[in-house]
Amino acid sequence: MISWIQRYFQHHFKLVFAVLLFIMALPLVWVFNPSSGVGRGDQRSVERRFFGYNLGSQEDQGRLIGDASLSAQLQAGYAALEGDQLQNYALQRAAALALADQLHVPVSSKQEVADYIKNLRLFAGDDGQFDAQRYAGFRDSLKTNPRMTEATVSRVLADDVRSEKIQKLITGPGYVLPADVKTQLDRADSVWTLGVASVDFASFNPAIATPAAELEKFFAENSFRYEIPPRIVVSRADFSALTYIGAVSVTESEVRAFYDANPERFPKPPANPKATAPARTNATAEYTAVRGQVESTLKLDRARRLAAKAASDLSYALYEGKITPGTPAFEQLLAAQKITLRPLAPFTQREGPPEFTGSPEVATEAFKLGPGRAYSDAVTVPTGAVVLFWKELLPARKPLFAEVRVKVAADYVAGEKTKRFVELGRTLRALLETRLKAGDTFVKAVTAAATGTSAKIEGTMLAPFTRRQPPKDIDQSVAATIDRLEKGRFSDMVIGREKGLLVYAADRKSPDLSETSPGFASMRNQMALMNARMSASSYLGEIVEQELKKSEPAVK
Repeated sequence: MISWIQRYFQHHFKLVFAVLLFIMALPLVWVFNPSSGVGRGDQRSVERRFFGYNLGSQEDQGRLIGDASLSAQLQAGYAALEGDQLQNYALQRAAALALADQLHVPVSSKQEVADYIKNLRLFAGDDGQFDAQRYAGFRDSLKTNPRMTEATVSRVLADDVRSEKIQKLITGPGYVLPADVKTQLDRADSVWTLGVASVDFASFNPAIATPAAELEKFFAENSFRYEIPPRIVVSRADFSALTYIGAVSVTESEVRAFYDANPERFPKPPANPKATAPARTNATAEYTAVRGQVESTLKLDRARRLAAKAASDLSYALYEGKITPGTPAFEQLLAAQKITLRPLAPFTQREGPPEFTGSPEVATEAFKLGPGRAYSDAVTVPTGAVVLFWKELLPARKPLFAEVRVKVAADYVAGEKTKRFVELGRTLRALLETRLKAGDTFVKAVTAAATGTSAKIEGTMLAPFTRRQPPKDIDQSVAATIDRLEKGRFSDMVIGREKGLLVYAADRKSPDLSETSPGFASMRNQMALMNARMSASSYLGEIVEQELKKSEPAVK
């Protein structure tokens, strides 16, 4: 269920925080004032008050968000709050504390804070009860945490206690209709017994003809899928790391230091499977076993750096000398450095050059080039580094059918296979319904229905379960079909990436829905609490909105 405040922030909060971010940026701007006599004017910022905070101040913004973030972490159930969710929580928390001041809610006592801590999930043990050792460990961690002190934690906890008091005051009774309780209880606690038929998509291989007329028709109807995007034509100056590796020398201490800093790059020797006791860890022996590999890797890394520097030197020489590619000065520079330009096959920005396995870095730099920028900075590649030189940009175009016939045929076959897979699902459903009516068990019916198709089909009966306690390994596609299932009925085939699923509701037992049952009372209390919290959130949201409007910048 989505609360009013969530809907409000979804519709308005991007605009509100765009204003806040703008305001936050203003204090960073120094305004030049020639008449000041000191070369600059005073620092100016826009003040925007919000329950004791100045939203135009980075310090106050940090305090507001920082306290809310710590509060969320301590509550554990909200540890994943971030972005707009965290900002929403921070503003509502500040509003609740301001309301507590207005209503003269007393400062939290030490006993209230202690009781509150015992109910935090962050400090609960495996049994769900307060774990004193876990709490003590948390306090010990604060002694070495420069960003969080025990005093800060105590202050935030005390504020959370006051905020919780306000929440209880404004939640209201949380009314809920009996019909809604019964619907939710039935949904949560009905016991389902399901049969699942899984159809493997990969094994389904129907014979699909590809007549030319059908392919050409498919191509005409889907020509947009085959448009070739703009491709760039560049050449490159290669700087291979292997060229520079002979100039690299390393000392034994450097090799060992490199190994110690990167042990994960050099796997340890495999253990002897016949050993009766685990081998003792010996760092020196492990290093000795891979020392040759470490030295080679270190030399290659340094050779890559030399290659990148040489590429950068070329790019800088072109810039410093204002040398244009294609001119005699350019050819002389290449000849002096014994550099030969080599072409790259035209490539798109998305796919990158095949010569460098579609490198996105090379593609990004290449598409920055053009008539006004004829060469790139040094670009690192696995073999070393390159400098790219622009030639032309080939515009997007629609290819002829003959150019993409192979791809068109593959797409056509894939589409037809999916259509026939859906048809197979309808056929299997009808066959299974017939077999079940004839008295077959679900698994036997699936086995019989699988005869005559290339697809691998398996049938499984799941143990009875409820939505409240579903099987750990249940496929989410299966769980999603329950809302649309009736006892004794099949679902349509749900198609995923690798398989299709047919779900059969073998049985469904509803819980006791009488208003005197314990389940009804428990569900009613849960729903009432949820509705009450929605009401409180809505009220605090209105307070936040009203307070923000007080300092809203005037529209000129």
